Amino acid sequence: MTAFDKYLHAVIVRAVDEAREGGSTLVEAHHLLLSIAADQEAVTHQILASVGLDHAGVRDALDREFEHSLSTVGVSLTAYDLPAPSPSAERPKIGASAKLALDRMISSVARKKDLRPPHVLLGVLQAQVGKVPRALARAGIDQAALVARVLQALDDDDGGQ
Repeated sequence: MTAFDKYLHAVIVRAVDEAREGGSTLVEAHHLLLSIAADQEAVTHQILASVGLDHAGVRDALDREFEHSLSTVGVSLTAYDLPAPSPSAERPKIGASAKLALDRMISSVARKKDLRPPHVLLGVLQAQVGKVPRALARAGIDQAALVARVLQALDDDDGGQ
């Protein structure tokens, strides 16, 4: 198992835990983002930290997205005392947005052996629709600029090899 394979496995395991703790039966792209943000891998950590997206920052952005989504249909979180999510009893399966993120990750390189941790983040951040882009926008983060930072980090790393 390569170092990248170990990293990807750890990210997915953590994403499964994030989904389960959130009461979800599916692991989605936002769970991958939470997992990446919780990891201390140097390049992805630095990129996310540069825009205030540590694990708590991602969670806050997702919470704001959830609250905004509810408000668009006339539901206010302040009007209801929602219970905390109950952890899922079953092991969450990989959902559509996570599969798409992983597909984008794989298609971003010519050979699997060229994959590195920032490619996982790139796959998540390149989503054009869904919870992750809405949460980033709600947090005031320029998604295109963040993608550009990931691509620059990958280019810088290629130049150093």
